[in-house]
Amino acid sequence: MRVVQHCLLIQGLAAVSCPAWTDEAWEQALAQARATRLLGRLACQAQDHHWLEDVPPGPRMQLRGVLRLVHQRQQTVRWEANRLAAALSDIPGPVVLLKGSAYVLADLPPARGRLFSDVDIMVARSQLSSAEGSLMAGGWIPEKLDAYDDRYYRDWMHELPPLRHVQRGSQLDVHHTITPPTSRFPVDGSQLLADAQPLPAEPGLHVLAPVDMVLHSAVHLMQEGNFDGALRDLYDISDLIQHFAGQDPMAFWQRLASRAQVLGLARPMAHVVRQLGRLFELQPPSSQRDTWQAMLTSTVGAWLMCHLMDSAVQPRVPHTPGWRRDGETRESIKTRCVGLALYVRSHWLRMPWFQIFPHLLRKGWMRAAASRRDARARAALQATVVAGGAVEQRPPQDGN
Repeated sequence: MRVVQHCLLIQGLAAVSCPAWTDEAWEQALAQARATRLLGRLACQAQDHHWLEDVPPGPRMQLRGVLRLVHQRQQTVRWEANRLAAALSDIPGPVVLLKGSAYVLADLPPARGRLFSDVDIMVARSQLSSAEGSLMAGGWIPEKLDAYDDRYYRDWMHELPPLRHVQRGSQLDVHHTITPPTSRFPVDGSQLLADAQPLPAEPGLHVLAPVDMVLHSAVHLMQEGNFDGALRDLYDISDLIQHFAGQDPMAFWQRLASRAQVLGLARPMAHVVRQLGRLFELQPPSSQRDTWQAMLTSTVGAWLMCHLMDSAVQPRVPHTPGWRRDGETRESIKTRCVGLALYVRSHWLRMPWFQIFPHLLRKGWMRAAASRRDARARAALQATVVAGGAVEQRPPQDGN
């Protein structure tokens, strides 16, 4: 696979000794790591395999800095989880941590080098109103949204509008399932909550069952509109499968396939499994490969998704100036087109057609309006700077 052969970041994430890179190569690798949210993982790879001290001084300083940030952010997530458990102690039924916070609190491999921007939890849909009230009493308040966006979250999506703590500024997303109710792959959240597992380290909180954790990461990847984190998601899924499969991979892969079919997530999970084989050579046992292949349903669709994902997982960083005057290369144009196609596809999976077009048109209009406002602000700032410079540079006047 081309992305494996030429992506410096992937080489670094697999390195057991310090890569013999030039300064330019280190700059590119770190840019790729930042773009894919894998800088912390690269730093942990260097630390765990004892080659951090062999890294050139500039990159080494960045890797050490991100290790300190990872430690601080993960300590913060543990504290946030503790406060959430206290705030939601009166909610009947499990309160489930999702994604990154679950990996950290359950001490799972994807927590390695993980950085956070928010915390995600899930409660029963019938408890959303009670949970929102308890959280507001604990200091989490909804971000200010217009009527359309508020309705978008509450009626069409699988979560409440984002909440932010008034003192700590931490962001919280409260889900009632893992896919939107309007999705082509709707998931009954009660099935996930029924199998959730308690966290001994944090009484009152739970995490998803192992197979459900893998499926959540997979469907999040396939339905996410922004693929900047696609490579990190694939690493997460690979880590989870290898960890949970343990000494009995045959049984785990069988449970994963069965659960995917029960929850209606067979097709997105099969696409991810195929990509794991191409990227990490991680595949189901040979006796089960026909089962996973049959889940794809369309040979043409599977081939197309493979090629789209090959491009989508490549880190989006500035390229060397190419054939276009603005410095955008053919490869970067292809990557942007693939990103747009996957972005539209993700909305097609999440929403019916009669909601997609008005929604995307509105988002496009708002983005254009925001771009115009930014352009006017930049122009006004530039005019102010120029005017100020003209005053300062004016030659002194005669006293006559």
